[in-house]
Amino acid sequence: MLYLQSCLYNYYAMEQFNFDIQLIFAILNGKVSAAINRMLYRNFRKNDIEITPEQWTVLLYLWEKDGVTQQELCNATSKDKPSMTRLIDNMERLNLVVRISDKKDRRINLIHLTKKGRELEEKSRYVTMKTLKEALRGLSIEELKISQEVLRKIFSNTKN
Repeated sequence: MLYLQSCLYNYYAMEQFNFDIQLIFAILNGKVSAAINRMLYRNFRKNDIEITPEQWTVLLYLWEKDGVTQQELCNATSKDKPSMTRLIDNMERLNLVVRISDKKDRRINLIHLTKKGRELEEKSRYVTMKTLKEALRGLSIEELKISQEVLRKIFSNTKN
């Protein structure tokens, strides 16, 4: 009974909350992440880093764990297989990564960083952190903690 009362209270509290519907839909439509990606892209170019934010997310994973399958990269970056294939193809053309057949199963390609891909780590991490600081300017540590927790919960609620 107490649980039911708690659920009802939460439901009515949500009904009374005044949602900023434009903000909610801006977040849902990815406008916030798109704006940050545009800022990051500009900052990469200003610093002579010739990668996209999408490529950076793949590199970030590979800097932590090199030599992974394309499927593992799909899972880590929430990208579908065709998008990841296109991304890796482009990264290979830029000499950032290379596909190497798995010795145990030649049907599987492992994605490895090249020397050029490894050399981008320090500079691109610096530019990314600088961009994030720009985007989060004016927010307190407490606001950031709350925002992070809220976004984590929303993401968890919407995972398939």
